[in-house]
Amino acid sequence: MPRADNWTREQTIIAFNLYCSIPFGQAHSRNPEVKKVAELVGRSAGAVARKLGNFGSLDPELKKRGVVGLANRSKLDEEIWNEFHADWNKQAYKSVELIAEYKKEPIEEVISINIEDLPKGIDRRSMVKVRVYQDFFRKAVLAAYENTCCITGITMKELHVASHIKPWSIDEVNRTNPQNGICLNALHDRAFDKGLITILPDYTILISKHLDEIKNDEIRNKFFTDYNKKSIIRPHKFLPETEFLDFHYEHIFRK
Repeated sequence: MPRADNWTREQTIIAFNLYCSIPFGQAHSRNPEVKKVAELVGRSAGAVARKLGNFGSLDPELKKRGVVGLANRSKLDEEIWNEFHADWNKQAYKSVELIAEYKKEPIEEVISINIEDLPKGIDRRSMVKVRVYQDFFRKAVLAAYENTCCITGITMKELHVASHIKPWSIDEVNRTNPQNGICLNALHDRAFDKGLITILPDYTILISKHLDEIKNDEIRNKFFTDYNKKSIIRPHKFLPETEFLDFHYEHIFRK
């Protein structure tokens, strides 16, 4: 796409998709992902990195950590930030749609769906949208936690799950909201989903008494009890919203 003097709305939306998809510490011009987006939107890698810094200046969690990002953000940067936070589903899909448009590829190829496996018509569109939501949410959550399980500190990406706090089936509006997500290893993701562990609004871990059914004390302690009442490893951005944590404790956690 040709370069314009000022960033367009479409380019800025694509840049925000990248902001969500990579850890903030990797938002520099040497990152291959930054270079790819720069080539896609017709900007320099340095310009894209600065745009990511502009978004960082709007992130309250980064501010708490003393990372203020860049101060020369535009009104458009703030608009895109607010639009995503007002409707994550709509804007997440729009961002991937724009990436496909700029690449001149079907959206299915952008998110690596095997087109031959898809049905036709309405079912096909619905399935593509679901896959876009899942792909965006997973990338955003894992990037926010820098591919680290927030309970154990395990950093092996292959073992990680982007877990919804308020379940996908219950809250359609926040299916792609990264503040409705936490990064967990597969074991603790399953335990969280089944209400055997929860995370309180003060970001401490609480273990259910139902885990006493594990008769082997060593195993129970090693994998669960030892983490009771300890703080999670907080994400560098998109800290979970307390209303989602409250819901999990009140409606899913097995007290």
